Amino acid sequence: MSPRKVGVVASLVRGRTVADAVTILEHTPRRSSLPVKKLIESAKANATNNHNLQAEGLKLTSITVTPGPRIKRIRPAAHGRALPFERKSSHIFVEVEGQEKPVKKPADKAKKEAK
Repeated sequence: MSPRKVGVVASLVRGRTVADAVTILEHTPRRSSLPVKKLIESAKANATNNHNLQAEGLKLTSITVTPGPRIKRIRPAAHGRALPFERKSSHIFVEVEGQEKPVKKPADKAKKEAK
């Protein structure tokens, strides 16, 4: 998808909480809203599982869209001609911040040995 089309959707959710962003993207009638929504949900899962952050209160600190590689194609035209066009792609970078989960204390070994 072209970066211009994705950038319009990304600007809708920039600076919002993850929950608000997902709600907005579910009701946005643009084709690029689905990949952006999936990406935000993936960032949320990574933050909670890999970076030990709480799922509630996560906020999108930045979401940037940059052009990706372009694939050159041709389209058939009248009189046996072929007209060139490019399939555009985009790179989307999402950064999320939030509070860390409280660290659980390990169980005492003395209590386990007494039992």
